[in-house]
Amino acid sequence: MTAPPPPQDSKPKSAPQKAMEKLGLLRDIDLALHLPMRYEDETRLAPIATLREGEPAQVEGVVVDCQVELRGRRQLLVRMKDESGTLLLRFLHFYPSQQKQMAAGARLRVRGEARVGFFGREMVHPVVKVVDDDTPLAQSLTPVYPASAQLPQAYLRKAVASGLTRADLRELLPAGVVPRGLPSLKEALHYLHHPPPDASQEALHEHHHPAWHRLKFEELLAQQLSQLQAQRERAALVAPALRARPGGLHEKLLAALPFRLTGAQQRVSEEIAQDLARPQPTHRLLQGDVGSGKTVVAALAAAVAIDAGWQCALMAPTEILAEQHFRKLVDWLQPLGLQVAWITGSVKGKARQKMLDAAASGEAQLVVGTHAVIEDKVRFAKLGLAVIDEQHRFGVAQRLALRNKLKAMDLEPHLLMMSATPIPRTLAMTYFADLDVSTIDELPPGRSPIVTKVFADAKRDEVIAKIRGAVGDGAQVYWVCPLVEESEAVDLRNATETHAELSAALPGVSVGLLHGRMSPADKAAVMAQFSGGAMRVLVATTVIEVGVDVPNASLMVIEHAERFGLAQLHQLRGRVGRGSVASVCVLIYTPPLSDTGKSRLKAMAETTDGFEIARRDLDIRGPGEFMGSRQSGAELLRFADLQEDAPLLVAARTLAPRLLDEHPEAARRQVARWLGTKAEFLKA
Repeated sequence: MTAPPPPQDSKPKSAPQKAMEKLGLLRDIDLALHLPMRYEDETRLAPIATLREGEPAQVEGVVVDCQVELRGRRQLLVRMKDESGTLLLRFLHFYPSQQKQMAAGARLRVRGEARVGFFGREMVHPVVKVVDDDTPLAQSLTPVYPASAQLPQAYLRKAVASGLTRADLRELLPAGVVPRGLPSLKEALHYLHHPPPDASQEALHEHHHPAWHRLKFEELLAQQLSQLQAQRERAALVAPALRARPGGLHEKLLAALPFRLTGAQQRVSEEIAQDLARPQPTHRLLQGDVGSGKTVVAALAAAVAIDAGWQCALMAPTEILAEQHFRKLVDWLQPLGLQVAWITGSVKGKARQKMLDAAASGEAQLVVGTHAVIEDKVRFAKLGLAVIDEQHRFGVAQRLALRNKLKAMDLEPHLLMMSATPIPRTLAMTYFADLDVSTIDELPPGRSPIVTKVFADAKRDEVIAKIRGAVGDGAQVYWVCPLVEESEAVDLRNATETHAELSAALPGVSVGLLHGRMSPADKAAVMAQFSGGAMRVLVATTVIEVGVDVPNASLMVIEHAERFGLAQLHQLRGRVGRGSVASVCVLIYTPPLSDTGKSRLKAMAETTDGFEIARRDLDIRGPGEFMGSRQSGAELLRFADLQEDAPLLVAARTLAPRLLDEHPEAARRQVARWLGTKAEFLKA
């Protein structure tokens, strides 16, 4: 039986059409909101004689000569003139049709950057348009749009102009709610796509024009509405109400801990316990600086869930971090009679099946692991609470998979997310507006301060001498080599060579090596030696970035520190200073440093405050990179600047609940206009 023929209208897509789809230009409103990155002035003509070196300009004249010459290489040379002088057009790449088009006598309108050559004024590869005496000049600045190699500007300009004409740009917002002095959305978009000749290029480029402010406000409002909608939709879902029993596991764990909780830990634990007691799903972010004690807060939350007869799952992004949690939780909870299951990719065969059975039967009240915890084969008897550590390292789909583990019971588990990268206020008001946020804002007593020093690679021998002295005084040392994702082999060679160098420079000292290609068992063996004190120096890639806790390690060296992000440097630095001995973090860089590299190293040397580090990181990287994979790569804010546009953010945040309550249909259409399907990303 042959397949039916395809429908008559299903024509193959052209390269520009495919390129437009790749850019997300699917709807008329998408095209209308695809704004220029810069403009070219085709509204005026300059006399050839007034052209200045290096300045873009547009001239018009008649071709007096056009020929192909061999001057080292084949090139098309076109001479044109106007009433003031002559101009040479030089084309190093050209088609025969262009030579024909620019034959002697043709009138050309030419735009490009002038330079003064051996033969007078010339332009190399200018934009050329054949005109006649009546061809009008452009009435507005010409937009230059973000595009790709497969998407010519002429094609895109035509598509955007068409989309702008067809798009529904009617005002959705009730009168009086838009900040004073801003144009309508339709006026703003038409202005930004086709600014008048006298428009301020600076105001357009810096996004300071009122038309830009209107778009930013609209975008921020749509984002705030979508967050508020997601929050309200979650509030309508049902979760198990989890309350700790008097004299139960929660109280026993508190009594058994070998330390007292800080005031901040007590406060956030109470906030989480209040959340868990409600029959609506918790959606809380627990943030705290490196070493602030988030794991014990998570353990107390797990104790509440288990006390109430439900299971808890804790998911971490790496096996080393998951194992660190596992060991701590086992130490705290197993003596109280709890069974903890361990599920990662490296647990296989009968051992894995045993863990799966324990989770499915409810015998394991707590399940700890990596992303393996959310695989389809992992079943829970009664999952009441899911804890996700370093939540920004997980994608939306992974978090949704964990939430779906209770689908059969028509319930949602409570969700507690943890992050050692504090969230700056403006991010908390936008990307995390749907979350309740608990902050541990004090470190446990007894932590030593960390001094950060920055050295150029030329002082490497001095650094090794400091290591020799530190080891002699009984300290342990980390030496971190950068991870270059494109080449695992390069990483391995770098770490291996450094290990050999330090082994030779430190005779009689046990120097270990830890890298991503090692098996989980070998990694665990190396970490056990280092944790136990038998190994004095550990050369590692960034697999030790989070979770590793060795109180005696008081010196960290980070090689090629300029290659690391600011948050990652802060996380790495947090591996020392976990005991009572004064600790040092040495950042070695290879000059020359970029401006970004200088900013990062300066921030690290100036502050150990994670909140200040996060604020500077947001300034350096912007929200898209800072957010990691929360939105699975979707940029939900294209135009607004979270620092610069804070007043617009406050206005949008104030208006959103009122609009949702009093004008729900307008709110729905506002979100659809700006976010389309991207609003779904916010529901995880």
